Amino acid sequence: MIAVDSNILVYAQRMEMPEYAEADRCLTELAEGLAPWGIPWPCVHEFIGVITNRRIWPQPTPLSDALRQMDYLLQSPNVVLLTEGPNHWKILQEVLTDSRVTGPRVHDARIAALCLQHGVTTLWSADRDFSRFGRLKVVNPLVRKAR
Repeated sequence: MIAVDSNILVYAQRMEMPEYAEADRCLTELAEGLAPWGIPWPCVHEFIGVITNRRIWPQPTPLSDALRQMDYLLQSPNVVLLTEGPNHWKILQEVLTDSRVTGPRVHDARIAALCLQHGVTTLWSADRDFSRFGRLKVVNPLVRKAR
């Protein structure tokens, strides 16, 4: 299963971003595909917080539009919202210990732990910080491989 990080969600929403077209294409393929895919709950929160933030955007996305976009994604028949389960604490401890992250990077560790807990095979992210979590395969779907 592929999970999607908040930065991919943001790029697919904000048309002024250079990554917009590719992110929108990738996300649409997931949402309309047959394979299960996931969004960690923290990424939902971060997506809405980022695109509606007046300190980031001269014209932030109105909250109603942000909620509508998330509603659209959640209508995908194969989307799974990744949330904490009974073994989350154990997995989070392992991720934190193995990666030795602290401070603000604990947020990324939480996302990595949620992915591992739910059997995610690949996290789509443009954030290189996820490379710290060796047990999780991270791919930037916006970068095309040379053929």
